[in-house]
Amino acid sequence: MTEAQLFVSHDGFTCSVCLDTLTDPVTILCGHNFCLKYLTNYWDQSQVCSCPQCRHTFTTRPELSRNTLLNEVIKKFKKTTLSPPQSQNYAGPEDVKFDFCTGKKFRAVKSCLTCIASYC
Repeated sequence: MTEAQLFVSHDGFTCSVCLDTLTDPVTILCGHNFCLKYLTNYWDQSQVCSCPQCRHTFTTRPELSRNTLLNEVIKKFKKTTLSPPQSQNYAGPEDVKFDFCTGKKFRAVKSCLTCIASYC
């Protein structure tokens, strides 16, 4: 049996406190995920325990335990999303080029429709 492929953006694995990929993820009662270290620190500095994302307030501080399943999914996601070799990042003739490169142009991965700029 082959493994199912996940089509998930990096944003789904980002901690909204530290803005980095989740490390030792914990899931709180409202369903949001955070890094254990950063959520603990956030609550230590707050008067009230609330979700940093949706602001749901908890009457007592919830006991945090690591979400081991999510941690494994993130590890697999990191392995499959490693950057391609540097030469594959350069723009070819059919690619949209990154607007702000000064040397060899990199392939753009996003474009802003408001300011009409392309970004790598």
